[in-house]
Amino acid sequence: MASLKALKGRIASVKSTQKITRAMKTVAAAKLRRATETAVAGRPYAQRLEQVMASLAGKVVIGPQSPRLLAGTGSDQVHLIVIATAERGLAGGFNANIVKLARRKAEALEADGKTVLFYLAGRKGRVIRRFYPKGVHHDRDMSEARNPAFVHARALADDLIARYEAGEYDVAHLIYSTFRSALVQEPTEQQIIPVAIPAGGAATGTNAAVEYEPDEEEILATLLPRNVAIQIYRAMLENNAGFYGAQMNAMDNATRNAGDMIQRLSIQYNRTRQAAITKELIEIISGAEAL
Repeated sequence: MASLKALKGRIASVKSTQKITRAMKTVAAAKLRRATETAVAGRPYAQRLEQVMASLAGKVVIGPQSPRLLAGTGSDQVHLIVIATAERGLAGGFNANIVKLARRKAEALEADGKTVLFYLAGRKGRVIRRFYPKGVHHDRDMSEARNPAFVHARALADDLIARYEAGEYDVAHLIYSTFRSALVQEPTEQQIIPVAIPAGGAATGTNAAVEYEPDEEEILATLLPRNVAIQIYRAMLENNAGFYGAQMNAMDNATRNAGDMIQRLSIQYNRTRQAAITKELIEIISGAEAL
């Protein structure tokens, strides 16, 4: 049985931890509101641009002069999985769920005979090295993007496009977590390079006429890289909101668990203290009777 001093020390330690988790919950709740508003506000533009690019991919006649971001490399053998996670933990299963989806995607591609590489955009995605020690193609430092800005997404998109143009991979998939609510974050997979053609899109839109003003090459040269950056920026905003929602819930659970532990330790402390007092009384009474 633990001594009174040890129990008292454990109670003080748990109380200190509870103060920290309660403070982290408050901070996460305060940041969650703004992150949610930003993520929700950014969805319509990203979704509409994705639809426009998918429509173009289904309607434009692909030729030798077509941009590779639209036409592809002509092969789909090498797939790059971009794992976008948070830089920090203490958020329950938020980061682990993103990595799990990346693993399932990799396993499905490998089952089809494809080569899979990983591009890590977030420190917590490094756990994938345990399962694919030689599969990590690049590990990008995202510590400056804890408060996401479009400049961070643009830099990441430029790097991915440069590697694509250099022939390092054929298809890029982005894995992130879509924010549904403070309680629900849904891991999501999205093909960002080249532009994904929706099921049936090419068949229904191949014969449609597409007119460009001022010039097809100029417009696509601007829209295609911007679409990649916008989709990455959207993923960053969704991840940011999802992280604070998951962290708020995790810290709330930790605070409650700490309270339960303090209650159990307090009961054990009182019982141990009462037993010690009873023992002392018995010894005193026994000594008095011996006299």
